Amino acid sequence: MAEEAHKVTLNVYDLSRGLARQLSASLLGKVIEGVWHTGIVVYGNEYFFGGGIQHLPAGTTPYGAPLRTVDMGETHVPKDVFEMYLEEISPRYTAESYNLLTHNCNNFSSEVSQFLVGKGIPDYILQLPSEVMNSPMGGLLMPMVQNLEATLRAGAVPNAPQFRPQSQPLGASSKDEGPKPSNKLEKASESPVVVQPSASKEKVKEEPLGDARTKIQEEITREFASLMAEGTLRASEAATIATKRVMQKYGHLNVSA
Repeated sequence: MAEEAHKVTLNVYDLSRGLARQLSASLLGKVIEGVWHTGIVVYGNEYFFGGGIQHLPAGTTPYGAPLRTVDMGETHVPKDVFEMYLEEISPRYTAESYNLLTHNCNNFSSEVSQFLVGKGIPDYILQLPSEVMNSPMGGLLMPMVQNLEATLRAGAVPNAPQFRPQSQPLGASSKDEGPKPSNKLEKASESPVVVQPSASKEKVKEEPLGDARTKIQEEITREFASLMAEGTLRASEAATIATKRVMQKYGHLNVSA
């Protein structure tokens, strides 16, 4: 039995709703296909960078229906390990750190995709800012870019639950108070947005391999936490090593960590 696989997809939205394609040639001197926003869909949720790291059940984000969905592959990273990873990177993804050209929603999606499946999102999405700024009229857009960033930092972003490090439940609204100081990551079992990785007891009983799968995921989580406590590895490295060690223990992978 291998560890459980989770499908990972990339939702791609055109924030201009077709206007970029229609107007870009006359405004910029070249055709721009769209103004891209992306989110990573995994574990039944869509994760994206707005006023911080945000998440909603798949298909319910403020952006409507995606223009396209890209299959990124499958991940064997347990959900709670992924949540620890988000906790680690959350200080780098805040409303204050948002930069429309160099640190935006697409950069977040690419980093998360790299962690989950070992590859980033398509280049045509990541390269859009430089493509626009290098266009014949791109330099004239800088004042507009700066004004848009100021608006985003002032809080005019889609209102969706944010990933809160430490004691704040993942399902909390972005309007809630910030996290209280804590040395442990507390889980809120009553959270309506994020279902805890342990799942319900009834579901486990329905699956013959449920108990074994849960045990393996819990061991990967403990190994990951132990490696992170050493303070010498990045979250992506710790997750990879933890998964290999546990799967080697059970004879599923002939690898060394």
